[in-house]
Amino acid sequence: MNTPRRAIILSAGQGKRLSPLTDRRPKCLIDLSGRTLLGWQLQRLHAAGVPEVVVVTGFGANLVEAEIARLALPGMQVRTQYNPFYGLADNLASCWVARHEFEGDVLLLNGDTLFQQGVAERLIAAPDAPITVTIDRKPAYDSDDMKVLTEGSRLKAIGKTIEAYDAESIGFLRFSAEGAQLFSRAVDEAMRRPEGLRRWYLSVIDHIAQTSDSVHVCSIEGLEWGEMDFPEDHAVNTEMTGRWARQEDAA
Repeated sequence: MNTPRRAIILSAGQGKRLSPLTDRRPKCLIDLSGRTLLGWQLQRLHAAGVPEVVVVTGFGANLVEAEIARLALPGMQVRTQYNPFYGLADNLASCWVARHEFEGDVLLLNGDTLFQQGVAERLIAAPDAPITVTIDRKPAYDSDDMKVLTEGSRLKAIGKTIEAYDAESIGFLRFSAEGAQLFSRAVDEAMRRPEGLRRWYLSVIDHIAQTSDSVHVCSIEGLEWGEMDFPEDHAVNTEMTGRWARQEDAA
């Protein structure tokens, strides 16, 4: 598969579980070793050759726009799409707001996912599939992990409460043109239901996986990544990104 021409980053949420770090700024602007979380994401996508990024904003949208203007990565166009429902809805609504951006080959990234250089490249180089979910494996999983059940290269189920699982999603997906259209239609259908505002977009991926063979997985075992969900994650991710920054300086 060619490098997707667009990546969509879901950064509308405030991240209240990270208070007081997020009392006045969204979690995507938390500083990690001299660079914001969003800055790390955009730098990684830029290095992977992605030419366009759409950042779905909500809480602190003006601050995110200012950070994007400050970064100004050469050769990469970064623009925003505002989600007015960020305080009322889960991230399915952010995908709905950006549903018209799912055209051609597209990457979708959670706004709180950090990833080592090489993760995006491995996802982009994975075998062709309508939808590819990046996964990792570890000895044990906790209640907050987005668990995944696989069968060979197929994703069979995904969710925090599924009973059978053998991996976890890191919050990074790739769509072919076919998969992007399939996902966009499924998101629109899900948002028309009464419970739509309370759903995660990965519940739509789960539905697609259980009704078709369209969802596959790409393992990034051996590469580093992290999430920003809880206050204790800040120290862990600061140490990890500090190591990445030192590696970049030494290169």
